[in-house]
Amino acid sequence: MPSLAGLALRAAPAPYDRARARIRRELRVRVRTRRPRVFHGFSPAVVPRPRDWPPELSIVGYWWPAVPEGWQPPPALLDFLDAGPPPVYLGFGSNGGADGAMMAEAARDAGVRVLLQDEIGDVPHEWLFPRMAAVVHHCGAGTTAAGLRAGVPTVAVPRYTDQPFWARRVKALGAGPDPVPHRRLTATTLATAIRAAVTDPRFRRNARAVGERLAAEDGAAPLVDWLVYSARTGRA
Repeated sequence: MPSLAGLALRAAPAPYDRARARIRRELRVRVRTRRPRVFHGFSPAVVPRPRDWPPELSIVGYWWPAVPEGWQPPPALLDFLDAGPPPVYLGFGSNGGADGAMMAEAARDAGVRVLLQDEIGDVPHEWLFPRMAAVVHHCGAGTTAAGLRAGVPTVAVPRYTDQPFWARRVKALGAGPDPVPHRRLTATTLATAIRAAVTDPRFRRNARAVGERLAAEDGAAPLVDWLVYSARTGRA
């Protein structure tokens, strides 16, 4: 059954429909009746394909960024990782960092070592996250994908836009404890979530299962195949 939101979007005319139709008439542009293919670069293992989607909409898997050629981890980072048990990653991307004193208190309360994004610079998630005990982040689409790919538990601290959605998906997959909305972020709430993520074996087991499914996908292949087909046939 189609979603109410989808029905509403299809039923309501877009504000630019009349202007677009007028321009097409004046330029004698033929109206394209066949819908183009649309490829969505996330995994059906994370977000199942909606049942009311038309066939030209596909969910093909993630499109992973390449690790920069010749990249090597900083020696100080390797020394820190070798000096003790796997730490917990703390990073909030473009949202900006949380209060450093608060995060330090949360780490002490949870009894874990932590690795702060602001302290290590630009380290590829593909290399870093599998070496973590858990990852704490804002739950943007890309960072969520990287955490699930690594097979480690996620502590979601969503703030706005699509972040609450991806945080709910992590929770639904059993790959992390309840999200901690950013407005409720304190040393106590963060420590409680971290402690659950690193001590409850269900979260790591479920995260590892999702990671194994993502490892078996090649999200770029269907898109590349379609681009080659389109170039050869002139069809989009």
